[in-house]
Amino acid sequence: MRQFSIVTRIGIALSLMVALTVGTLLASYWLSERADQDALAINKAGSLRMQSYRFAWQYLVNPESDTTRELAATLQDTWQHPVFNRLNNGDSKLGTQFRAAQQSWLEVRDELTSGAVDAVQLEQQLAPLIAELDRLVGALQGEAESRIRAIRLIQVLSLFSTIALAGFIAYWLRSRVRQPLQLLTQTARRIGQGDFTARVQHPLADELGVLATTLNKMNDAIGYMYGNLEKRVDEQTHAIQRSNAKLQFLYDMARSIIERSPGYKDFTDIIDGLKHASQIDDIELCLITAAGDKPYLQVQPEDTEEDPCAGVDCAECVTAGGGVSVIDNLRVYRFPLERESHYYGVLVARCDRGDQLDEWQQQLLQSVTDQLAIALSLKQEEEQVRRLALIQERTVIARELHDSLAQALSYLKIQVTRLDKAIAKDNREIIDDVSHELREGLSSAYRQLRELLTTFRLKVDGAGLMNALQTTLAQFEQQSSLQFRLDYQLANAPLAPHEEIHLLQIIREACQNAIHHSQGSEVTIRLQETKEQGISLAIEDDGVGIPEQAEKLNHYGLAIMQERSKHLGGEITITRRPEGGTGVYFFFQPDYLKERQALASSDA
Repeated sequence: MRQFSIVTRIGIALSLMVALTVGTLLASYWLSERADQDALAINKAGSLRMQSYRFAWQYLVNPESDTTRELAATLQDTWQHPVFNRLNNGDSKLGTQFRAAQQSWLEVRDELTSGAVDAVQLEQQLAPLIAELDRLVGALQGEAESRIRAIRLIQVLSLFSTIALAGFIAYWLRSRVRQPLQLLTQTARRIGQGDFTARVQHPLADELGVLATTLNKMNDAIGYMYGNLEKRVDEQTHAIQRSNAKLQFLYDMARSIIERSPGYKDFTDIIDGLKHASQIDDIELCLITAAGDKPYLQVQPEDTEEDPCAGVDCAECVTAGGGVSVIDNLRVYRFPLERESHYYGVLVARCDRGDQLDEWQQQLLQSVTDQLAIALSLKQEEEQVRRLALIQERTVIARELHDSLAQALSYLKIQVTRLDKAIAKDNREIIDDVSHELREGLSSAYRQLRELLTTFRLKVDGAGLMNALQTTLAQFEQQSSLQFRLDYQLANAPLAPHEEIHLLQIIREACQNAIHHSQGSEVTIRLQETKEQGISLAIEDDGVGIPEQAEKLNHYGLAIMQERSKHLGGEITITRRPEGGTGVYFFFQPDYLKERQALASSDA
């Protein structure tokens, strides 16, 4: 529906006011003008009665006198006065009344001029004419009064119409102009005070409606730009805070790695800090050995009800490499810890299937992964340096023993042989007994010296404990008729260098005892992690079994094993097996498990 403008509607209202006023004035003027003619008509009609009487009496007295002719002319002029023209030509009731009165006069005049009327009958002859004239005067008076009433009615109606129209215009101006203008003014003030949610509701499509629509659109545009500006400021502030937290975390992490080699607690603290810096709750770190397929250290989210690795092939996960995959309802991001062709583990981040990690989050995870790989590489190099230092030290000791004690014992052996020959003529029983004891003692000392030399030269290089054991057992098989079987299940256990050396020495000493005393055909060595979270070693042979007083037999070897078990903080048991043969059983907790248990107890 087309809407008129405010200016047009105000013009229409003013035009109605002017038209009402002008119409009222014109009607009043026209009716008042008619009222003036009605008064003249009443006056002329009333004068006809007197003129009729005077003419009749004068005519009866002297029909041919000048006075009679003058009265006749005056009476005729009165009947033909212009005020009666509308009565002569009209078909109204008043016109009929006028023509009836005029006809009555003509009849009276004819009778007078014919001489049929005398003075006595004149009153009677004029009575109908006078009655008709009275009725005509009354009709004219009634018409005049009706016009006066019409003027009054028009004035009253005009008054009330003017009041109603003025009230309607005032109401319209208040509802359509004043209130919208006040609302526009208030909205403009609110916008000036920064309230961009203010809106103007104006239903009409007039100038104020256009202004309200324009103001709303302007407010929407300003609010949108202001909101975008605030949003951008908040985003930039958040991005700066996030970058600051990320840089601070990377700095603290790099400093801690430089200061010391990270342990289990350090890795847990790093993952907790990474969760806070990256705003990712589900982050997991798995570290594996070079030959392992299961993590020896696994830092998982603490607030998860279910194990995220449940139902997942651990070996496939840690060796899957980097990339993104979808598992069940989770999107899994993998960041492998690699450096210089060495694989140390994987950092796993999970989110809902419908979500994705932002680029900055992936960059942060990759940076942390690279630093962890560097830290583990440095730790491995440091351990290798320690191994080399230990090997070098033992090599020096072996060389010193070889250059001093071994030569001295060899010399003593030669002297004993000479002693036997020199004292052959003395007390034979005592000399032979002493000579035999010296020979056996020197032989035992020489054998122990060679074993010590082999022990000192023993090395556990970068290939690990398993390779060293295989090399040692291969040497034993060459030196004896026994077969050695190795069941090695420590591929996922990151043993420290000194732990590897002590385990190797205990196994060597037990195998040496089996070679010299078991009289069996097979020796089995088992190394594995137990349910009690420790390292278990079992060395079993199928020989004659250890005697009851085993301390007298090769007591040096037993003492060496006891001493090394104490260095590792474990317990060693040497017993005779019910099915035959000897069993050497040793159990201890490695350092990395002790650190994990200490951290768990401190958190609890």
